[in-house]
Amino acid sequence: MKLEHDDTGLLYDPDARAAMRRLAGDDTLTFEAAAAVRTAFQSIERMRAHGSEGRGLSSGAMDLLLRLSDADDGGVSIGELAQSAGVTPRNATGLVDTLEKDGLARRVPDPRDRRSVLARITPEGRAWIEAFRRPSQLAMAAIFRGFSPEELTSLRHLCLRLAGNQQRLAEHLAAQEAR
Repeated sequence: MKLEHDDTGLLYDPDARAAMRRLAGDDTLTFEAAAAVRTAFQSIERMRAHGSEGRGLSSGAMDLLLRLSDADDGGVSIGELAQSAGVTPRNATGLVDTLEKDGLARRVPDPRDRRSVLARITPEGRAWIEAFRRPSQLAMAAIFRGFSPEELTSLRHLCLRLAGNQQRLAEHLAAQEAR
């Protein structure tokens, strides 16, 4: 990937710009922004995978494991995990299956509802997180090197605005389909 500076001194990817121009015509800014978000995500994922030193959890499974580590000792329902992670219950079930297979989480009966189960982190899951902590800190420090706290706050805000827009669009489309 080669990056260049535009007339205002801001970075852009000339190859992405050319590809987006074929798709969008001359109004490529939103398409270029989407491509940049994807490129940034892929960079962070490469660093995360490198930081996991072969521990082999997908980002989705790791996200659920971290959420389980923050839950009370009783556990969390699959539906609650799915909702908090922004995935479907089916996806969350598959991720919990993976965590359970690896011994990092387990299902336990829900004491409030005999028909339901909760996911709970295991001691091995907590140990996995502890082993992953330092490599993750080093990887994130490297990839975000040179960013000010204000830039990181803005980046977080903008990414969450994108996610919020997508969520509202999905809800709108679901409501239209329900009619």
